[in-house]
Amino acid sequence: MTNANEKRLLRVLDYIHDNPAGDLSLDALSDIAAMSRFHWHRVFRAMTGETLAQAVRRIRMQRASYLLVMTEDPLAFIAASVGMESLPSFNRCFADAFLMSPAAFRKRGELRPFVRIPQPRRDPMHPVTIRTEGPIRLAALPHQGAYHEISRAFQKLSALMASRDLFPSAGRMIAVFYDDPQSVPEPDLRSQAGFEMKGPADLSAPLEEVTLPGGRQAVLTYRGPYAGLPAAYDELFGLWLPQSGEEPADAPSFEVYLNTPMDTAPEDLVTELHLPLKD
Repeated sequence: MTNANEKRLLRVLDYIHDNPAGDLSLDALSDIAAMSRFHWHRVFRAMTGETLAQAVRRIRMQRASYLLVMTEDPLAFIAASVGMESLPSFNRCFADAFLMSPAAFRKRGELRPFVRIPQPRRDPMHPVTIRTEGPIRLAALPHQGAYHEISRAFQKLSALMASRDLFPSAGRMIAVFYDDPQSVPEPDLRSQAGFEMKGPADLSAPLEEVTLPGGRQAVLTYRGPYAGLPAAYDELFGLWLPQSGEEPADAPSFEVYLNTPMDTAPEDLVTELHLPLKD
């Protein structure tokens, strides 16, 4: 039986094919999928091996190739009909896809399949469990920019917590990620560095109190250096989620660090990736 994410995938692809000159932005296509833009972009990329922007560009150029051979419409008209008002941009995009100009392709008069062949999928390598957690209260500091630079926020957070003697009330170290790095420019990525707080605490500014909602969560346990975390996310969204029958909740994913590189070898680091699920 086709699962919910496969239905979303087919619905979005149909919409792109039917509306090549329309609004095919991430926001618009997330609405068609009925999923948050953050989660839908990740699900789409993990299931298909390409980003939404790459899929839109490929389908638009496929439509243009058909129109070039099957009609005598001017190039500018064809460009506009696939959502590209700039003829130079259309020429460049088409040449990138077909390794020749639109005019040369029309002269050649040859239609051919234009389908991306993804790499074979590997089997899941990391265990995923579903657990129910209560709300998690964090002492946090915001970070904007590259996710791998969130250590800067953690260092400042640790200094503030030490100065306020908050570590006796602290639990797990947690990073919360609000944007998909494949669809949001790196300088605009938003995240929070946090420590779980288990008792009364002075969380006045510049600290921020952040509460992660409780509920069902898919938890992938990853062992290894942090450089492997993006591949682990692809596994969670692209392999486990489509087969699970579950749907992501409209809440950010987060990472729980069970040890630290300060005293642990990279291959022994253990990180939990938490994906909130709909009830």
